[in-house]
Amino acid sequence: MVSEGASSKEVQAEKLIQPNTSNHYRVGRHDLPLSCPLPGMYLWNSHPKVYLPIETTGRAKCPYCSTSYELVDKDRADGAGQVG
Repeated sequence: MVSEGASSKEVQAEKLIQPNTSNHYRVGRHDLPLSCPLPGMYLWNSHPKVYLPIETTGRAKCPYCSTSYELVDKDRADGAGQVG
């Protein structure tokens, strides 16, 4: 919940995803090129950004945190996000 006097920096921070908290993410073509951590994650307490090749197989795993990613088709990608 955002308080009335919250700064824009505080509001942005509330919208960020904690990195490495989920083992599996579903991503869509709009997320390509795929990187881990994802653009909407906090970066200060995560590993270095790494780009993951997912286009060919539809699956990728981060070599740093072992998070797995699944590429879903465009129709299902609108609900992309954490699974489980």
